[in-house]
Amino acid sequence: MVNNLYIVTPRGFCAGVEMAIKALTWMLKIYDETIYCYHEIVHNDWIVERFKTKNIKFIESPEELPKNAIVMLSAHGTSPKIENEFNSLSSIQVNAVCPLVTKVHHEAKKFSEAGQQIIYVGHKNHDEALGALGVAPDSMFLVENEDDLKEINISSEKVALLAQTTLAMSEWTPIMKSAQKKYPNLNMPRKSDLCYATTNRQEAVINVSSKVDVVLVVGSDTSSNTKALVSTIKNLGKESFRVNTTEEIDNLDLRNKNVAVTAGASAPDHIVQEIINKLQPNETIYFENTNETEYFPLPKELRSNITTVSNFLLELFPENKVEPVRSVNKDKQWSATEALASL
Repeated sequence: MVNNLYIVTPRGFCAGVEMAIKALTWMLKIYDETIYCYHEIVHNDWIVERFKTKNIKFIESPEELPKNAIVMLSAHGTSPKIENEFNSLSSIQVNAVCPLVTKVHHEAKKFSEAGQQIIYVGHKNHDEALGALGVAPDSMFLVENEDDLKEINISSEKVALLAQTTLAMSEWTPIMKSAQKKYPNLNMPRKSDLCYATTNRQEAVINVSSKVDVVLVVGSDTSSNTKALVSTIKNLGKESFRVNTTEEIDNLDLRNKNVAVTAGASAPDHIVQEIINKLQPNETIYFENTNETEYFPLPKELRSNITTVSNFLLELFPENKVEPVRSVNKDKQWSATEALASL
């Protein structure tokens, strides 16, 4: 069907998505009741539907949570006010926020407490942006583009700039430069807010782009970093299509073209493999741009709960000396793909 097919690495699950999926899978295995999740655990349609079939209910506000229910907060981050509301209602609460999102929350809190006015570059109504803006709602201004930045009138000379972690570099850089020009004393974090995985995937498709005619990006329409990959390629003047199923490539004219395949940070690898198999290339080339080794441990509340359950079972059945195949101590050896397959 296609000429040369370039399979890009890195692609697919990042460390934050790995952690969140495994965390929700663990909760299904240790609690025999409905588990509620605030927002989609990650922005991928297949994963959300998979969990829905396993007694996970996704909710959009604390009002939807029954008293004393079990709740998980999604990887995209939750505002302190909403987190406190869930804590007052739930019997067990696990926060699966990505540590990179937590970093931005800490920065917002620090800048706000220092009397800074904060410009937050992000997408309106995105879960991550809503959570971050809730950290310092009286001190933060959301901008999506340079026009939004021009409309902001901040009298204070103390101005800081933060970002949604999943932005495309092409979205972030122009706004950052304009903000630096508008506010000469602009404060920014020493380390970029942009997620390493988002940046790595964008750099990989930029570097493979000269070799191909088309780039297919696997992921859901709700995924900001997936959309960022598509826009990154289009900004280079190349064709790029977001696809979520094998059926979606049927209407694309890819015959005799050189094609690259990548995936957003929340796209399951089995969907990527199904699309690769359907393309039937004359030649398959593995394009590795970066080797990612990042690992985020399970949320501390969940690690504590798993240990408590394990110790309780050992007291009930002291003769059971079998070493578990999966345990908190072996979390690095268990992938999110394996976790989803175990459901």
